[in-house]
Amino acid sequence: VFETRGKRAESGKLIALGFLFHPQSTNAQAIAILFARYLTLAAVIFLVVLALVVYSLIKYRARAGAVDLRQNFGSRRLEIAWTAIPLLIVTVLFIVTVRTMAFVDAPLEPRQAPDLVVTGHQWWWEAKYPNGAVTSHEIHIPAGRRLLVRLESADVIHDFWVPELARKMDAVPGTTGYLWLEAQQPGTYRGTCSEFCGVQHAWMRFLVIAETDAQFSAWLARQALPAPEAPETFRRAKCLDCHALSATDTKPRSGPPLAHIASRDFLEGDLQNTAANLRRWITNPQLVKPGNRMPDSQVSGGQVRELTEYLGNLQ
Repeated sequence: VFETRGKRAESGKLIALGFLFHPQSTNAQAIAILFARYLTLAAVIFLVVLALVVYSLIKYRARAGAVDLRQNFGSRRLEIAWTAIPLLIVTVLFIVTVRTMAFVDAPLEPRQAPDLVVTGHQWWWEAKYPNGAVTSHEIHIPAGRRLLVRLESADVIHDFWVPELARKMDAVPGTTGYLWLEAQQPGTYRGTCSEFCGVQHAWMRFLVIAETDAQFSAWLARQALPAPEAPETFRRAKCLDCHALSATDTKPRSGPPLAHIASRDFLEGDLQNTAANLRRWITNPQLVKPGNRMPDSQVSGGQVRELTEYLGNLQ
């Protein structure tokens, strides 16, 4: 457990630094440039202040026999300088920030339909595509294309953040937000929820997988296909009460879709999608992820094997 927590914390640090050192989209590059400008200006101000402090300590240090220096009050020239310089700095920062926001932010009420709908749940992310495909924990996008994402929440406030690709944005219950999501190159990019949303907030990790157009089209078509007929054990365990097995199933569900679960790299957060982990999850989900919404299904060992085999074949 502690090893997993340590890896999770280390992973979080890498995610947070991703936007600064490895921006992989035009939006992330704009944010990184703005951050670098702020950091540079702050460093210059710090060095100037430090130099003045050191100069004053040396020049005006106490000496034996020295007389007190005359205090200079009411200098209009100094007062104008101390007012004008900060005002100029704040004005420049305001202008470059507004320009970056105008470039990075999606329209509040876009005219075009969203390319993707992302919904935050306690504690997982759901992605819906226009063709009906629904997935969780993994968001596939075509590389080199800017997608309009509609962001929603099913329960509490979450915060969608893929540092290398896009800005942070809160997912607030009852409201809709929009953001641009883009990856210039194919690759896998880590995202996270950066707003505390409950006991398993740290497990709200997800992947954005950028692919070539051909790979993305093939994946999208495959995800829209229905899953094979579920065994009777699956139905008796009432798995369908919380999980959908078809992209055409639009009934609201509290659990992630399972139609193509075997094609995902992770079951939850940093939990690898392996037969052993899937078996552990089915047997005792609270042991794997305490506080999650999945009840104990009370299935026998043989039923667990049957369910694991069925889910393990859902590509």
